Amino acid sequence: MLSWLLLLLGFAALAHAAPAAFDPVAETEKLLHTLPAETRAKSDAYFEGGYIIQVWNLALSLVITWGLLKFRVTVKLRDLAERWFQARYLQGVLFIGLFVLISSLLDLPNDYYTGFIREHRFGLSNLTTGAWLGEQVKGLVVALIVFSLVGSLLYRGIRKSPERWWVRASLATPFFLLFFIVLAPVFVAPLFNHYTPLTDAKVRDPILSMARANGVPVTNVYQFDASKQSKRVSANVSGALNTIRVSLNDNLLNRCTPAEVQAVMGHELGHYVLNHGYKGVVFLSLLIAAGFWFSHWFFGAVNRRFGAGWGLRGIDDFAGLPLLLAGLGVFMFLATPMRNTLTRTQEAEADIFGLNAARQPDGFASTALKLAEYRKLAPGKWEEIIFFDHPSGYQRILMAMRWKAEHDPEIRMPDRPAETK
Repeated sequence: MLSWLLLLLGFAALAHAAPAAFDPVAETEKLLHTLPAETRAKSDAYFEGGYIIQVWNLALSLVITWGLLKFRVTVKLRDLAERWFQARYLQGVLFIGLFVLISSLLDLPNDYYTGFIREHRFGLSNLTTGAWLGEQVKGLVVALIVFSLVGSLLYRGIRKSPERWWVRASLATPFFLLFFIVLAPVFVAPLFNHYTPLTDAKVRDPILSMARANGVPVTNVYQFDASKQSKRVSANVSGALNTIRVSLNDNLLNRCTPAEVQAVMGHELGHYVLNHGYKGVVFLSLLIAAGFWFSHWFFGAVNRRFGAGWGLRGIDDFAGLPLLLAGLGVFMFLATPMRNTLTRTQEAEADIFGLNAARQPDGFASTALKLAEYRKLAPGKWEEIIFFDHPSGYQRILMAMRWKAEHDPEIRMPDRPAETK
């Protein structure tokens, strides 16, 4: 009888024993180790190669700038535009259009390597050579229209105020940015992908429910055929004012579970609710304003030494456009850590919002592992600060596991001491 009593007491003790504490750090490490070592090595190589490409692209653009000025290519284009048109605005439209065309042709070999050969080498692109070239042509047409029209306006302002043009341009920048953000989902995005309403109610309805619960004014969800271009999973809430659109790509639908889709869409809805689009316009406008000032200074410093030999008449000369763009390019390169930090901070805010909205920490963590196909999973501290415009996969999974530790009713956390005020 006593032995039976002891046995029952033993079972009771086991039943009431406290389960092992849920350790977010340990759970994060466990999830990281589910990714094969060769996959991580390939992802790290791809992402780290991007650091070199950033430096290479800047160096190449400076060499092209030097060549266009040294051999007076832009001077010849300026003279051609002046012969064809009397109106200065039309001269600017023609000059900038020709400049964009020539620059794009000079950049094409580099773009082909980085955007096609390298992407295929790492297994990230689905485009054929013809399809890739087709997208390049579409992008070139958009660039020709936008840069020629807006750039000629910029030069009108430079001519009116050669010393303070960058102030006027800075004041106009946020309005142009907002204008293009409104137009892009309607006119630009459909040039590259086909958008259709999402008809699967099992996927669509939970997303719309999250949107309604968080005050996002959308009545439909769109899907687009990104699989023709790459294997990347993605989604977005794009547009502004009355062009707001919630979209997810077909890779997300085909490769992810419903929990993962909800986790991703909770994140994207967070960008809208937290006004990241408008905040981004303000920050980018301030950054571009600083870039305009730097470009003005850069042009003056270089022009004083080399301008006469290159045939430049002054800062309001169309032929000096490569020099202005070179200054802006140098500034933006130096500002990379600042740009990345702002974007990464907003992405982290949207991550937290998405976890609270979708309540899918495991789906969020597993999606972060999928993104590790082309993003380094666990960088060093300064590496992440300088080069990452999103939180690293490690930080995102750790965030999800911490959220899970605090919210999952099936996880019993050890008692915490009461907070004191």
